[in-house]
Amino acid sequence: MSEARDFVLLMSIGRLTETKLHGLLDRFKTPQAIMHANIEELSPIAGNEVARLIVSLKIDDDIERIIDIVEKQKIQIIPFYSSQYPQWLGMVEHAPPVLFMRGSLQPEDEIAVAIIGTRGATVYGKNIAENFAGDFAESGVTVVSGMARGIDTAAHWGALRRSGRTVAVLGCGLDRVYPPENRELMEEITRNGAVVSEFYVGTPPLAQNFPKRNRIISGLSKAVVAIEAKEKSGVMNTVNWALNQNKDVFAIPGNIYAKTSSGTNRLIKEGATPATSAGEIMEVLGIKYAKKERELREVILENEEKSVWETLSLDPIYLDELSERLNLATPVLLKILLGLEIKGLVRQLPGMMFVKKYE
Repeated sequence: MSEARDFVLLMSIGRLTETKLHGLLDRFKTPQAIMHANIEELSPIAGNEVARLIVSLKIDDDIERIIDIVEKQKIQIIPFYSSQYPQWLGMVEHAPPVLFMRGSLQPEDEIAVAIIGTRGATVYGKNIAENFAGDFAESGVTVVSGMARGIDTAAHWGALRRSGRTVAVLGCGLDRVYPPENRELMEEITRNGAVVSEFYVGTPPLAQNFPKRNRIISGLSKAVVAIEAKEKSGVMNTVNWALNQNKDVFAIPGNIYAKTSSGTNRLIKEGATPATSAGEIMEVLGIKYAKKERELREVILENEEKSVWETLSLDPIYLDELSERLNLATPVLLKILLGLEIKGLVRQLPGMMFVKKYE
């Protein structure tokens, strides 16, 4: 807890921006080292005012109260250099230097899709969100959303009700439940995924926080699925972040007369991929068998088998090309492929071509 206490103390400085904090951590490596540095060392990175605030930091009653909240609610404070920090988020531009988290992120959560939409969703939109999320969950794909009313809430529950994993990204401190009626949902998510935020404990759900948090929603995901959205909404902001991060964007077609579908219909006109099922989206992304992949990897014990399996896909590949990619002699490769075929993991096609077999 000592590093967490140090972060609570350091991040209590309101003028310490993300850019300055990232720079300080790059230079000094830990929050404790930052707080033991002198003004001359800190000023070139943080500026004179913030440097003076850092060297004069002391734990007071307010800080003790925040530390108590962090401990009681089991809030983890995860800097970008920690092994717990999701690597796939760290690769995007403007990734937060520190994440607050309840629950846990697992390696399999890298295969994730964000479901986003309006708070004022229709019954039609909520049904789609819940069904799509459930289908993603059953295929081993983590569902990411913002725990807001409407589409977000339906998506989280859709994943949970089908025994899947889901991640909620908040626009406030993790000690706040927003909206208040989602307290039970928040607790369920912490048991079956993670609730994360870049905002300091105690931060209220201010309007300006949500466009900022949207970059994390897209950053944690392989793609973004917009279900219902007005022309001007936070959904469009998330889509813009996704495009900047080179993520795929899908949109659900809607009633051309409904305001709740005006944004998603416009996205389709502007190049988003229309989708009518979760299966279509997973096919495009190549993640339809994410859960099966993980299960089958446990069956494959030999290193050479693993290499061959991971090089194969659902697209047929010629034996010679596979041999070249793996730098394996053809007789050796054929023996491995036969073993995988006996296990029911590989199928041979005419012309000495091979594909993965899932079913």
